[in-house]
Amino acid sequence: MSINIIKEHIQITPDTCGGKLRIAGHRIRVQDIVIWHEQMGMSPYEIIEHHPSITLSDVYAALAYYHDHVEEISQQMEESEAFIQDIKSKTSSILQQKIKKVNQA
Repeated sequence: MSINIIKEHIQITPDTCGGKLRIAGHRIRVQDIVIWHEQMGMSPYEIIEHHPSITLSDVYAALAYYHDHVEEISQQMEESEAFIQDIKSKTSSILQQKIKKVNQA
């Protein structure tokens, strides 16, 4: 008998979090867990300290899913970063607008 534990912890809903995989019942994406753990060096325990509504099992399920689907999650992370950079290039910040006004005066 095989039990798919990850399905208890990870879900995808088209209208939530842009249709990205997330912790079941939360708006914390699998890629968020990966970034916190892999890029920021947070331990699973530190992650749940900062997000007490999720469990250690949720964090490990997200990491297990990531390690089974590295290319998929990495692609999602790259697409998210490209989207952010595109928006940033089209929108100036309030600070940039104020600096521009001061320099023009």
